[in-house]
Amino acid sequence: DALPISSQRYPDIRIEGENYLPQPIYRHVASFLSVFKIILIGLIVVGKDPFALFGIQTPGLWLWGQENKVYACMMVFFLSNMIENQCMSTGAFEVTFNDVPVWSKLESGQLPSLQQLVQILDNEMKLNVPMDAIPHHRS
Repeated sequence: DALPISSQRYPDIRIEGENYLPQPIYRHVASFLSVFKIILIGLIVVGKDPFALFGIQTPGLWLWGQENKVYACMMVFFLSNMIENQCMSTGAFEVTFNDVPVWSKLESGQLPSLQQLVQILDNEMKLNVPMDAIPHHRS
């Protein structure tokens, strides 16, 4: 919605989007969950009981998963994906103008309205006018 308006008003501005990486601990948790998910699904499909290796009594949930392999695999897949996505989501919406930050959702906790974004860009355009573009008056 804002892209056509901004490109009409500011034809020389290039708008780019990119991912904002979460904190390293969250990236590591998401990576671990991704690998653990594949191993767990593999164990369910093959039918191996990992608890027997450690001398632990097999939980009822695992026995249910062995009887309902398709449902168990789907449950593991979707639940782990949900947690992985939550770990990787930052909710960032950062706006920079000439490599200078002008809006941060991470700092403000909210998205700018279209009116706020236009006002910010107008102010930045006024502040960043090159000196040779300003008409000089001689007295």
